[in-house]
Amino acid sequence: MKRFNLHVETDPSAGFCFGVINAINKAEEALRNKEELYCLGEIVHNEEENNRLKALGLQTIQRDGLSHLHHKRILFRAHGEPPASYAALQKNENTIIDATCPIVVKLQKQVARSYRSGEHIYLYGKATHPEVIGIAGYINNDLVVFNELEELDLKALPKQLTLYSQTTQSIDRFQCIVNTLLQAGVEVKVKNTICRSVTHRRRALQEFCRRFDKVIFVAGLNSSNGKFLYQVCKDSNPGTYFISNAKEILSEWFVPGNRVGISGATSTPLWLLAEVKNALENL
Repeated sequence: MKRFNLHVETDPSAGFCFGVINAINKAEEALRNKEELYCLGEIVHNEEENNRLKALGLQTIQRDGLSHLHHKRILFRAHGEPPASYAALQKNENTIIDATCPIVVKLQKQVARSYRSGEHIYLYGKATHPEVIGIAGYINNDLVVFNELEELDLKALPKQLTLYSQTTQSIDRFQCIVNTLLQAGVEVKVKNTICRSVTHRRRALQEFCRRFDKVIFVAGLNSSNGKFLYQVCKDSNPGTYFISNAKEILSEWFVPGNRVGISGATSTPLWLLAEVKNALENL
C-alpha cells in the first residue's frame, strides 16, 4: 500500500551522453554473435550498467593485461586510449573496436599540435582519469596536469602557457583558473575543451532541481561526472540525495505529497532511472 503518494518526474535531459551511447551500442553489436569481447577499463562509470553488459558477455581488462591478449576483440571506450595501447594490441594481431568519443579525439589532436609547436601545456583535470592518461600518452606525458589551483606555484609558471581542460570539468572553475593565471601575469592561450553537452546539462539541471521538494541523483560511485553533477544538484536544491540504485532509497527522506525529481550522470542509463522512478512511486 502506498504511503507517500509522491509526485515523481524524471529529468528529460538525463541519460547517457553521445560518447557513452556510441560505446555501448558498439559493445552490444559486437556481443550479438556471442564471440569474446574485452573492454579496456570499465565501459562506463556505472556499476549497474557494467553488470548488465557483463551478463551479456563483456569482459573488462586493465592495461597491464594487454600483452596477454592474442587474436581477440577489444573495445576502447569513450574516454580514449594512448598510442601505447593501440600498439600493444596490434602487435598480437588483436582487433580494436574504437569507441573513443569524437570530442576526446579532437582534444587529443589539439594537444598533439600544441606539443609539436613547443608550447607549455597545462591541463585542468585529474591525472588518474583515463581520458587524461590517453591525452598524455600522445605527447610523451610532457604536460602539467592539475585539478586544483593550489597545486600550481603561480610564481614558478612559465610566462606563456597553453591551457586545456578534461572534457567533463566545470566551466566555471575553468574560467576561474584562467582569470587567476592572467592576474598572475601569465600569458594564457586558452583552449576551452570542455564538452558543450556537459556545460548545457549543468544549466538545465539547475533549473530542473529548483522545481522539487526533493531530488534523487543516480550515478556510479566512480563517476567523475556524477560527482560534479550531484554537487550542481545539491547546490541548487539542498534536499538532494545521491544513490547508485533503487535499493538505496530511504523512506525517511520524504513526507507525503512531496514533489520529487530524478536525475543522473551522463553515465547513468535510462533504464536505471526508470527503476528508481518506479520505486519512488511505490513508496
